[in-house]
Amino acid sequence: MAVSVRRPIRLAAALLLATGLSAAHAATSAAATPDIPIPDIKYTRFTLKNGLTVLVHEDRKTPVVAINTWYHVGSKNEKPGKTGFAHLFEHLMFSGSDNFNKTYLNAMERIGATDLNGTTNTDRTNYFQNVPTSMLDYALFAESDRMGYLLGTVDQKKLDLQRGVVQNEKRQRENMPYGIAYELLVTNTYPVGHPYSWTVIGKMEDLDAASMTDVQDWFKGNYGPNNTVLVLSGDISPEEARKKVEQYYGAIPPGPPLAKHDAWIAKRSGTHRTVAQDRVPQTRIYRTWNVPGAHTPEEALLDLAAHVLGQGKTSRLYKRLVYKDQLATSASASDDSSEIGGQFDITLTARPGADVGKMERIADEELRALMKSGPTDAELRLAKTTILAQYTRTIERIGGFGGKSDLLASCQTYTGNPDCYKVYLQRIKDATPAMVKKAMNDWLSDGDFVLQIDPFPTGLAATDTGLDRSKEPAVGKPMSLKLPPMQKTTLSNGLKVVLAERHEAPVVNLQLLVDSGYASDAPDMPGVASLALRMLEEGTSTRKSLEIGEELARLGATFGAGANLDGSFVSMNALKATLPQALGIYSDLILHPAFPQNEFARLQQDRLAGIAREKADPSTLALRVAPGLVYGSDHVYARPFTGTGTEQSVGRMTRADLARYHATWFKPNNATLLVVGDTTLAEITPLLEKQFASWKPGEVPKKVIAQVAAPAKPVVYVIDRPGALQSVIVGAQLAPPRNSPDALPLEIVNDVFGGTFSSRINMNLREDKHWSYGVRSQLPAAIGQRPFLSISPVQTDKTGDALRELVQEYRNIAGGKPIANDELRFALENRTLRLPGSFETAGQLSGAYATILQYGLPEDYYNTYTEKALALTPQQANALAARSFVADRLVWVVVGDMSKVEKDIRALNLGEVRRIDADGKPLQ
Repeated sequence: MAVSVRRPIRLAAALLLATGLSAAHAATSAAATPDIPIPDIKYTRFTLKNGLTVLVHEDRKTPVVAINTWYHVGSKNEKPGKTGFAHLFEHLMFSGSDNFNKTYLNAMERIGATDLNGTTNTDRTNYFQNVPTSMLDYALFAESDRMGYLLGTVDQKKLDLQRGVVQNEKRQRENMPYGIAYELLVTNTYPVGHPYSWTVIGKMEDLDAASMTDVQDWFKGNYGPNNTVLVLSGDISPEEARKKVEQYYGAIPPGPPLAKHDAWIAKRSGTHRTVAQDRVPQTRIYRTWNVPGAHTPEEALLDLAAHVLGQGKTSRLYKRLVYKDQLATSASASDDSSEIGGQFDITLTARPGADVGKMERIADEELRALMKSGPTDAELRLAKTTILAQYTRTIERIGGFGGKSDLLASCQTYTGNPDCYKVYLQRIKDATPAMVKKAMNDWLSDGDFVLQIDPFPTGLAATDTGLDRSKEPAVGKPMSLKLPPMQKTTLSNGLKVVLAERHEAPVVNLQLLVDSGYASDAPDMPGVASLALRMLEEGTSTRKSLEIGEELARLGATFGAGANLDGSFVSMNALKATLPQALGIYSDLILHPAFPQNEFARLQQDRLAGIAREKADPSTLALRVAPGLVYGSDHVYARPFTGTGTEQSVGRMTRADLARYHATWFKPNNATLLVVGDTTLAEITPLLEKQFASWKPGEVPKKVIAQVAAPAKPVVYVIDRPGALQSVIVGAQLAPPRNSPDALPLEIVNDVFGGTFSSRINMNLREDKHWSYGVRSQLPAAIGQRPFLSISPVQTDKTGDALRELVQEYRNIAGGKPIANDELRFALENRTLRLPGSFETAGQLSGAYATILQYGLPEDYYNTYTEKALALTPQQANALAARSFVADRLVWVVVGDMSKVEKDIRALNLGEVRRIDADGKPLQ
């Protein structure tokens, strides 16, 4: 459950990479630019007599159906003084309905739903889940019941509980770095009374004042079937869908006549400036214009302008401010389109110590220069390719954010035309530099409300379908899973290649797995692995940094590199149409990184600024210090879990350290290349042989991963963060490796404890006491002993109480309150039923197979997962919990305002309390 904000607060959009062609590359760019076709998502549309609009898209690749429900109501439908109702109601609709009176997320997790959530923005509220085909009736019953039969279960207790959860969500957002920016932006860019002049999450005082009558009236007025679009996408035919939808939704009465806002751009003039302070390490500037909204001709043109100006390494702002002048660590532009208006934004984050005024002036110079001459043909081609490639990848996924059902629902809700994305993409294709230039000058150079009342449609009526809502549909069973087999070959240099074919979308995902990771960092050089991986795309012996970004963007390919505790990964997602050319870039980046001194100096400063940001975020700060406290400072896993290293190690690094790291660990005999997507072994092997044959094998050091004993007694480490609105409590211990026989059952036991929404600790601290927006526990994978962490952000005045509750929960799971049959069954059903929904895209399948390869799991691990999981008994689960949870030997880390919480922590007498700084070093 979340606010989907209309104006995102973020660093860089990072969709494009970088321009800066050499003459040789520029000469071929136009000819090599692919003509990417506009996707065509087939659908069937029908409307029930009560006004419910239904779209059905058939996709039989996995036995899963995506259910996407869009209510055409958001925060803009509220009134001043009664804000936050749309988002509050999104939460309330997860709390049960008249005939389905159970926590919705718990029920959906139990039937194996994936991509499961609900969000609210200015214009709509949506609920989505992918469910096994055998569970579709159950899910449609539940989804339709909260549409038609909700209010009988919404009592004062539920209202108070969810109001508290939402208020903690607001606190959590505002406690994040730059968290105050969103409300200041909204209230200063729109006039009082404008539907976008308040935040989606609303005001605290309005939420406190919300009465039961207010809530009921809000639901009755906005959540009828005639204000709703339902999309079913996946393993279902239109005929099957119509029968089921009429059965479950047909008897729901239509809502009242609806009032809809027309476009209200609220164009402004002049310049207004506000300066505010927050606990952040760097100055950030947001600059915003009110512009036309979604589904207007200007939207596509301003989207293209934003790409050219400030999206990724190809953009003018990046090249000037981040790369050349190095005044900013990020510089981005975006065109954020909402239903009745949009906003064009420039966001600049200053490098520490940089001249902020100069940074802002240069950004304005770049904007004015683009407005004066328009984008070049090459810049416009890059922007078009990136957008078209994004939409091409949409057809991989049936549900969730950005999937096919989401795209159809959005178009139908806002325009009445499910194909509206085609209109947008054709506008993208047709745009010229002159058109983009004109749109920028019309709306970025330096501002009517009309009320229209249309007749209420006649003939709307409920239909008696004979459905007995006193009985839920029978629950289905876990469905079989048959993932594509791993095909294997070895190149002439010894590089192992593993292929899994997926032909539903013309996309190929490549991932090189190198046995290294954070554990391969030298003891005095933490962070070298991740920085070396980050620099792979910053230049080779034949390509400069900006040329690499230019070529990848022109081919519609994306590149990424990173590391975890035990491995390094170099990934590329390419369109099948441009795979041969993209492979040439991919192999060059892997084999011939130059680690240029100028790029290293820039990224070294960026990394130092990034570490400062990590230390400003309470949760990330705790995860930086926890490894050394749990593993011991000399262990190879005793590095910050972020992988970024420390200011000291990064400060003394040289480019030679990165080159040495690459030369030591990047050997074909120390790597596996995983390929997933629209290709075959016969097709891909010659291409790989051509690109990687020159890569020579060699000796590689051995990593020594020591065994660590649990501490003899608990220790509480506290880190002071004055003025913090919340405290973050981390409980840390160690667990067996990822390939241990106990790994699978322990993950199921952890689901009971803290791994799911319906887990014990989340139900306790969020749902029962509403002290937190959400708490969780997790088991990150590792070849050695795994870190086992609980992470609990809680309101400051409940820090001591929350810590006491967490300690008791650890003791309970270890035997004080054994896992009940129902708890275990719920966890097992969630794990097994959701499995088919976890392998929809090439990226998802690649991630699963990478796990098998990295940790030495059986190749049929996921095909046999359900059978092995369901064999776990309550007796086995409780015996495992008793020996796995060291309830009275935990390492605790608490980050918060110690002037307000330290006394309560010490009063618990959990063990020795030690004050440490942001580096984990002891304080007096």
